[in-house]
Amino acid sequence: MTFASRAFPKSKRLIRHADFERVYQTGRRQFTGNMTVFFLRRPPAVEGDESTLRVGFTVGRVLGGAVDRNRIKRRMREAVRASWPANEDAVDVVFNPRKSVLDLPYAEVAQEVSRGLQLALQRAREAQEAPPVERRKRK
Repeated sequence: MTFASRAFPKSKRLIRHADFERVYQTGRRQFTGNMTVFFLRRPPAVEGDESTLRVGFTVGRVLGGAVDRNRIKRRMREAVRASWPANEDAVDVVFNPRKSVLDLPYAEVAQEVSRGLQLALQRAREAQEAPPVERRKRK
């Protein structure tokens, strides 16, 4: 297996700022021990978009310098790649870690990312079946 085939492809990533904002504004969130997982089920046909899972990461400056933040993102990206679900839904997921992730061993980070991804997909399926709830906009 070559490195390119094991990489985390751009088609599976959230990249655009507008996509992150849409997940934050209209999606739901799930708290795990060391991170918050935001998720949003995408409509079936958005701009010819494939119905696939897309994942993004937000690591704020409060978590440290660029070296620390990039290290967190690399570890979380690898954990997502290793625990990618077999059946993909059209869901956008954003992981937002807490500062405690800096000190966790990789095995714990991988376990928590996997659990967060499973919870997000499960809750997104449940949300699809339930009627939508009108949310108030913050001012």
